[in-house]
Amino acid sequence: MNEDIKDPDANASDKVKLAAAILLIVGGIAVYYVLGTQPGWQRWLAVVGGLVGAVLLFSWSQYGRNFWRFMLDSRIELRKIVWPTRQDTGMTTLIVFVFVLVTGVFFWLLDLGLAWVTRAMMTGQGG
Repeated sequence: MNEDIKDPDANASDKVKLAAAILLIVGGIAVYYVLGTQPGWQRWLAVVGGLVGAVLLFSWSQYGRNFWRFMLDSRIELRKIVWPTRQDTGMTTLIVFVFVLVTGVFFWLLDLGLAWVTRAMMTGQGG
C-alpha cells in the first residue's frame, strides 16, 4: 500500500474538483431545506443529485483515483487475513469467560477484605 501522505500527482485542479464536490453535497442539502414547501421526492432528488454529482466529480480527481486504488488494495489485504476456526473461537471465548470469572472473584474477595480492614481495624465498628 502507498505510504505517502502528500500526493505529488494532485494539482490545483484536483483541489478545485474536491472543493466543488464538497460544495455540491452542501448545496444539495441546502436545496432540501430551501424547497421546504415542495413535495418530499423533489427535495430528496436535490440531495441525491448533489451526492451523485459530488461522487462523479470526486472520482475524476486524483483524490478519487487514489481512493479507488486504496479500496482495491484493501480488498487484496483483506484476502490475506487468516480467520480463526470455530474451535479456536470457542476456546478463546471460554478462556475470556474463565478469566473474567477469576478476576471477578478476586476483586470481590479483595473488596471484602478491605471492607473488613476498614471496619474492624481502622474505625473499630466491626466485630
